[in-house]
Amino acid sequence: MIYRIRIILDVEDDVLRDIEIEETATLEELHLAITQSFGFLGNEMASFYQSDESWQQGEELPLESMEQGPNMRNEPLNTVFTPSLHHLIYVYDFLKLWTFFVERKEVGEALSGMSYPNLIHSQGEVPEEAPEKFFEAEGEDLFDANPDDEETSDLDSDYDESEFY
Repeated sequence: MIYRIRIILDVEDDVLRDIEIEETATLEELHLAITQSFGFLGNEMASFYQSDESWQQGEELPLESMEQGPNMRNEPLNTVFTPSLHHLIYVYDFLKLWTFFVERKEVGEALSGMSYPNLIHSQGEVPEEAPEKFFEAEGEDLFDANPDDEETSDLDSDYDESEFY
């Protein structure tokens, strides 16, 4: 069996790729198929995240685990995509945060003589730079810290009094 997957780059213009990939392919193989189809080298850190239909980010499926936990590099896609889970968020290059929405659209039969993964549709051009990301918590921009804030002033004075050089 193969999966037909649509990958949409999170940018203002429509930039998407449709690929076919074997259900037994691993998350690492999906990572490489995505990076190649969008013209990236594939040598930056990346991770997948479970997602619901409204693209709410869920549990991380790391290709490389920074902690004691297992990495998901060799996890087959047929265990990642389930009857109730058809969506993933993919983040490539943790410094630039290229973000992709990944959706399994169909399941089909593999064609004899066809090699997979297979790019079946390409639309739009990847911008030269990743779009700026804005992070918010409870409706406030996380980077709107006021340097005159009392808490910041306390931290500065504590630092000035420390014995570290």
